[in-house]
Amino acid sequence: MNKITRAFVKNIGKMVLLAMMFVACEPLEEMNVDPNKPTETNPRLLLTKVQWDAFRAQSGTGPLYALKMLVQTDGENANQYYNWNRGSFGAYSALRDITKMAEEAERTGDRAYVALAKFFRSYYFFELTLTFGDIPYTQALQGESNAVYAPAYDTQKTVFEGILAELAEANDILAEANTLLEGDIIFGGSTLQWQKTINAFRLKVLMTLSGKVDEPGLDVRAAFADIVATGPLMEVTGGNLLADDAQLVFLDQEGNRYPEFNSSGYGSGMYIDSTFIRRLQDREDPRLFVYCTQTRLGKEAGKTLDDFSSYEGGDPAKPYNEVNLKAVAGKTSKVLERYHQDPTAEPLVLISYAEQQLILAEAVVRGWIGGDAGAYYNTGIQASFKFYETYAKGLGAFVSEDKAAAYVAHPLVALSEAADAEEKIARIIEQKYLRSFQQGGWSAFYDHLRTGYPSFRRPAGVTVPYRWMYPQSEYNYNAGQVAEAIERQFGGGNDDTREKTWWLP
Repeated sequence: MNKITRAFVKNIGKMVLLAMMFVACEPLEEMNVDPNKPTETNPRLLLTKVQWDAFRAQSGTGPLYALKMLVQTDGENANQYYNWNRGSFGAYSALRDITKMAEEAERTGDRAYVALAKFFRSYYFFELTLTFGDIPYTQALQGESNAVYAPAYDTQKTVFEGILAELAEANDILAEANTLLEGDIIFGGSTLQWQKTINAFRLKVLMTLSGKVDEPGLDVRAAFADIVATGPLMEVTGGNLLADDAQLVFLDQEGNRYPEFNSSGYGSGMYIDSTFIRRLQDREDPRLFVYCTQTRLGKEAGKTLDDFSSYEGGDPAKPYNEVNLKAVAGKTSKVLERYHQDPTAEPLVLISYAEQQLILAEAVVRGWIGGDAGAYYNTGIQASFKFYETYAKGLGAFVSEDKAAAYVAHPLVALSEAADAEEKIARIIEQKYLRSFQQGGWSAFYDHLRTGYPSFRRPAGVTVPYRWMYPQSEYNYNAGQVAEAIERQFGGGNDDTREKTWWLP
């Protein structure tokens, strides 16, 4: 080895030694960072997915069987006959994304995103507690941060208190925020419109607790009245009844289409429930024409689309094979084709001006706030008609403003025709129900549990469940905590669908 070579090797050795000394001084956690898997991000990049998932959670035909809007003719549907059992904790997966958005918002100081994280947390926990009863809440989602892998279950009252507190905090944060929310696919970044949405949702949560108005520590009436007094709430802007609706609008692009587009279920044994059609027919409700097809016999007879007699449904209380015979004979309506053939059929609405107005109408009747219940009620119905006039393509003439004006005066619809406060509440809940076809998930079902309206036809001896059983995974991985929650709520370890939970009257 010559001198030049020996010097080169000696210098390389020094360089390797220096590199080793540098690495030894570098923290191990910095050495193990994968540049292809970033641990930090901007909350705006998470917001879009959070919104997309939350609004799409309102979709699906499952609730429509329990709500007596659909019947199945090629098999027994568990929801139609109220024989479901276990529910899912799948919402906690979405809550993990929301937790990450909140963490990143705190890191970057983007408080408006913190507010939306609180709102979407409240939305999911509201759905979870109505589904099951007691659920993991205060210790939930702490596996990564605090190594809590078997979270305790909070009482349902504690969950509701937490939801209401988080929604109030979200409103307060947005009241002070002066930023445009980037990544917002619902309102294009408007913090004011999100504030209105949050407050409307607060009213919904409080109305859900109408059976708990005297519960210590909640003060439901006063809290409701304070939100109405201080706002802001959804309103009509420039004559537009839909301006503040919290809705996800779909596009005819891959990955952005209406969730039921091209769904095969509509072409098989799915038909309309006779009780749903009868409610619409009795009230001469033209929304029937944007929800349902004519029967085959009605169409063959040359009846017009607005002929109420050309629509008929299947009896939800009869065995499915009997209903199938009626359907095969051409005497049963199906879901209108637009729901599965139009990639942009209609937006999915999380909460709307129409729903808010009907909630306010109920609050007036219950004496929680002052005002004109009839005016709230009428504008709620008119906003529902406007939604379909706007989005039911080619069918808007059936649900125009003049049709809405005539409808609210119908003897079975007009609030002034109700004999007493109880009948007024029944009519309000009926209208919330009639506007919920393919919208709102299980909300109308929970209104039924809360008020008894509308009534649901079912086979003799069948009762309506109050809840779902906890997932099997909880028995597998969190057995001690779920057992304690069941014992606390129901006694005797009876995790049953017909056990009442705390929120119910």
